[in-house]
Amino acid sequence: MSDTIYDVIIIGGSYAGLSAALQLGRARRRVLVIDEGLRRNRFASHSHGFLTQDGVDPAVIAAEARAQVMKYSTVDWVSGRVDSAQRNEEATSGATIFDVMVGTVRYRSRRLILALGVRDVLPEIKGLKERWGRSVFHCPYCHGYELNQGRIGVIAGSELSMHHALMLPDWGPTTLLLNRAFEPDADQLAALEARCVVIDRSPVEAIRGHADVQLADGRSLSFSGLFALAPFEVSTSIPEQLGLDMEQGPLGSTIKTDAVKETSMPGVFVCGDAARPMASVALAVGDGNLAGVSAHRSLMFGTIQHG
Repeated sequence: MSDTIYDVIIIGGSYAGLSAALQLGRARRRVLVIDEGLRRNRFASHSHGFLTQDGVDPAVIAAEARAQVMKYSTVDWVSGRVDSAQRNEEATSGATIFDVMVGTVRYRSRRLILALGVRDVLPEIKGLKERWGRSVFHCPYCHGYELNQGRIGVIAGSELSMHHALMLPDWGPTTLLLNRAFEPDADQLAALEARCVVIDRSPVEAIRGHADVQLADGRSLSFSGLFALAPFEVSTSIPEQLGLDMEQGPLGSTIKTDAVKETSMPGVFVCGDAARPMASVALAVGDGNLAGVSAHRSLMFGTIQHG
């Protein structure tokens, strides 16, 4: 057990967590970042859309961010996975204390920031997992430009794949591979035709080479890149342990927050992919900044009591 009671424990040390830690470190608060080292974008070789870091390896961005944050003397770091988190009240003062367990070691804090991240649930298509983040993607804004207006394939996972199919012609000629996921109705067919999207109904058997799709009818289609839906799930059971309110989106549940990133439990804040359905490094950094500032303000002025 650590005897230190931190002002804030941050669970998750990727872009959102580090951004929150930076604000708190600059406020000279005692902060502990606990991270297990599994960034969601660890499969991608380049990050895009983040000013001053466009095209940089995301691992480099994360490493430089950590180095900058750890220069602040009040910020500590523990490598490991958090097994549990619990909200308690001190017997003497009645103050809120959060107990966080990493293995058999307990860490304590007055506030808690969850920068948990999420886990992508990839389609069960042979060869897709090995190419995820390299030639198979989920975000056109993150990866579409680098395809250089080459041929793009959309592997349908459900009717939600219409969104990909209608967006991606701005980045290159697009083929919607229905893969028996759904059958477009008349209005959807008209919308696809208006965007010059080609439809292919043969099931996808495998992905080979760079982005070559092997179809069940024996054909092979070559693309500059592929896009696929990937439902996601929060990467730990900590939200359930704390009893936090969740919001169900089309691809997965996120932790519900107010405008300043506080959850349904006073003193617990959330930032990054676990708190929003849209994901990018830039959005994670912005969320972390706000969560860090909000946690600091709650330490000074008290936290809003949720009904």
